[in-house]
Amino acid sequence: MVRALTAKRRGEYFSWDDPTDRRRIQKLELDFGAPLWAFDELHKYRRWRGFLKGLYDAHHRQHQILVTGSARLELYGHGGDSLQGRYFGHHLHPFTAGELARRKLVPLDQLPELPRTPVPTDVLEALLALGGFPEPFLGGSERDAARWRLAYAARLVREDVRDLERTRELERIELLYDRLGSVAGSVLSINSLREDLEVAFETVRSWIGILERLDAVFRIAPYGPPRVKAVKKEQKLYFWDWCRAESPGARFENLIASHLLRLVHWAADVEGERLELRYFRTRMGHEVDFLLLRRGEPWIAVEAKLSEQPLDSGLRYLLERVAVPFAFQVHLHAGRERQLANVGSSRLRMISAARLLASLP
Repeated sequence: MVRALTAKRRGEYFSWDDPTDRRRIQKLELDFGAPLWAFDELHKYRRWRGFLKGLYDAHHRQHQILVTGSARLELYGHGGDSLQGRYFGHHLHPFTAGELARRKLVPLDQLPELPRTPVPTDVLEALLALGGFPEPFLGGSERDAARWRLAYAARLVREDVRDLERTRELERIELLYDRLGSVAGSVLSINSLREDLEVAFETVRSWIGILERLDAVFRIAPYGPPRVKAVKKEQKLYFWDWCRAESPGARFENLIASHLLRLVHWAADVEGERLELRYFRTRMGHEVDFLLLRRGEPWIAVEAKLSEQPLDSGLRYLLERVAVPFAFQVHLHAGRERQLANVGSSRLRMISAARLLASLP
């Protein structure tokens, strides 16, 4: 995508992984007639912050600068040079259903009305079977997607972790990454993982942090209103590649989580508005898969089900006690879509995943 954009704007593209490009970056051998410079994987350069700061300060009036990478650039700052006020960040996600169906973006205020028609069934089925990363999705083969997934896991640990983190426990981190497939969508128990891997609690927590920084997994925190006996610290874990979730239910829930996270990032990156993605769980076991906060207050609750079912007891429990303007019970497989009687102050609908995802970025 960046190569195509650079070519369209007659710019110059550099990849830190290319030895020739690497030498040119270090020697500042750039085409100063190009209106755009694009740098990929630049965070692997130990002095990348100082390099960008100097380049921006000297040339930003004549040149645009685009920096991309597979790891979180803001978390890999080798050196003290600050880029504050010099850039806008943008999260690049795997393909989403609305994107593949070529749906226009829905303004945030209109989103709870779900104004778009459902995305085609084959789009949603392909995303669930192949994942949203370009290589496996565009390949169209479940066998090739499985092969890509194996290679990706090995490359993630043996290249990215090795290059960016000071750890020698690559084999055990790879085992942890595989083990997480069975706990996706569940409340994360680091202690249980510690026992399986026979390492210290802090070690497992550190390794999960590494996988987060490399955008392999993400965690969501619980929402705990004062009036409800909700858990406050236990987090749930999901994959950026939702096909790594082992069970069909966990995979579907992970796909919904990824689309909602995309909404959160899009709101911040494009609209400049802060949303938060949480889940709800009480100490008695009542749980709702997702709760979106807007301006710090509950906005949309989402409960994901593989098939149409009666109203979930956890969702009813939340809506009876917390003011949530909009709530959806979302089912994957065919079922009726209908407006339900309001619970508390919440407008409650039972809808298909194809309809919900059609209105998300």
